[in-house]
Amino acid sequence: MEITAVGVDIAKHVFQVHAVDARGHTVCRKRLSRSQMAPFFARLSPCLIGMEACGSAHYWARRLAAMGHTVKLMAPQFVKPYLKTNKNDMNDAEAVCEAVQRPNMRFVAVKTVEQQSILHLHVSRQLLVKMRTQCHGSA
Repeated sequence: MEITAVGVDIAKHVFQVHAVDARGHTVCRKRLSRSQMAPFFARLSPCLIGMEACGSAHYWARRLAAMGHTVKLMAPQFVKPYLKTNKNDMNDAEAVCEAVQRPNMRFVAVKTVEQQSILHLHVSRQLLVKMRTQCHGSA
């Protein structure tokens, strides 16, 4: 039972994991709390891990890569076609696992802490400009 690919659906408090072996057979479906996430992946031998790109995905990608895993982030719109049935955390994790193994999939680069900080600064400034424009535009 060698896990080769894992799909992770990230939520605020609970993470859904879907893992497959080299033949594509489901090996593990697990629901993990935030505190269980790092110990679970620390026990696994290095494998391919896929996640939908979001702010916290970059954090987890850095942590999991430090453990020796290959982590790839994908834009949610590229994962959606691999969703087989209703949208829920378990099905999302399965779709992510399927998508990360595709040879033609486009991936998002994992951002460093500094890159995320600068991005946050730009988004905050853009929001401030928008709010200021709204105030002056209605006067």
